[in-house]
Amino acid sequence: MIISIDKDLCTGCQECIKVCPAYAIEGEAGKPHEIKSDKCVMCGQCVQVCKSYASIIDKGFKFVEEKRKERNLPDTIKEPVFAAYNVCEIERVKTALKDKSKFTMVQCAPAVRVAIGEEFGLELGTLTPGKMAAALKALNFDRVYDTNFSADLTIMEEGTELIKRITEGGTLPMFTSCCPAWVKFMENNYPELTDHLSSCKSPQQMGGAVFKTYGAQINNIDASAIYSVAIMPCTCKKYECDRPEMDSSGYRDVDAVLTTRELAYLIKDMGIDFNNLNEEKFESPLGTYTGAGTIFGVTGGVMEAALRTGYELITKENIPSIDITDVRGNEGFRTSTIKIGDLNLRVGVVTGLKNVVPVLEDLKSKKLDLDFIEVMTCPVGCVSGGGQPKLLLEEYRDIAYKNRIKSTYTHDKSLPLRKSHENPEIEKIYKDFLIEPLGSVSHHLLHTEYSVGKEVAK
Repeated sequence: MIISIDKDLCTGCQECIKVCPAYAIEGEAGKPHEIKSDKCVMCGQCVQVCKSYASIIDKGFKFVEEKRKERNLPDTIKEPVFAAYNVCEIERVKTALKDKSKFTMVQCAPAVRVAIGEEFGLELGTLTPGKMAAALKALNFDRVYDTNFSADLTIMEEGTELIKRITEGGTLPMFTSCCPAWVKFMENNYPELTDHLSSCKSPQQMGGAVFKTYGAQINNIDASAIYSVAIMPCTCKKYECDRPEMDSSGYRDVDAVLTTRELAYLIKDMGIDFNNLNEEKFESPLGTYTGAGTIFGVTGGVMEAALRTGYELITKENIPSIDITDVRGNEGFRTSTIKIGDLNLRVGVVTGLKNVVPVLEDLKSKKLDLDFIEVMTCPVGCVSGGGQPKLLLEEYRDIAYKNRIKSTYTHDKSLPLRKSHENPEIEKIYKDFLIEPLGSVSHHLLHTEYSVGKEVAK
């Protein structure tokens, strides 16, 4: 299990039960709880809210150190050991970084840059892309790329797929497929509806596949030597990279995933002074991105990014307003009609997995009249992911979410390009390697199929 609850530490406070979007946690008040593996989507929201921890005073130093060892926490990181947790994987990455036979590539998700500063005492939601890139270079990764690039790539594929479904009579509505916890929930609970999922891999997995093919070519490196690491706000991304089908490059597309917190552990463990780093840029070409790529981290961001590009691909005209505020907001389920030329595109945005069941039930009963729906498992999108910095005080949680969202849109507006199809390196990868969206090469590397039922449970 990627997510576990330690029965030695669980007090049965039931906070994890309240936030679990898949109703996968069971237990009586005051007694240790248990995660049902066949229901768990590994989103890590239980890890975020858990406040039950091992006290050295109550449990003793030896007990706490044994728990830390079980979870692979480095000796340099001294923080409470909580009941709900995911096993730390930084030792795997440290080993790869030391291995001179490995050519290490790293990508970093958009939501990480608005949260990681919190681990180093910066104000909640501080935007730190330059320091994050500098920290990754200081860790001696051979190439420091960005998931935002593959988010732009996702829009090219997903937008083209949507247009094809609408114009050629494909299955509608089409759901986004960026969130692996949502995909797993769909596979486990509504397998008959998986045709509604976009066939696009997530940006993480697209990035991994591209790194070991196109990336190998441009770096003149044998793909077998590449060790690909993803820095993600989400614990379920660890599960996603291990799915058996995620090997379209001919190898494991992504070798290891670290959460935002784990990256902070690694930076601290290696003695890097994050706050005093000089800002650096992600490396080209696979680190070049637009504002559309960076807003993937917030609820409504994938939808807005797709609409910015979709409008211009369909109409061949500039979009009247690049900020599509109708799809922003954190209501449980928001719908809107977006006029694109002669097309009235009916869209929906689901915030938090608990709000998706009524939508799916309406779809089953043919009461849902929409074309495109974004679904994110975590409350306000990836910025509130289970692998983000832990917020123990409730009053900090709302502030952090608000500030992370604000910083995301600030980053979007600050970038010279804000539409995925205008990214020059996206244009180049299609010209030199992928040929065209939904073409044979891109379909093989960037698209996937889905499993059903307990086949996907871990």
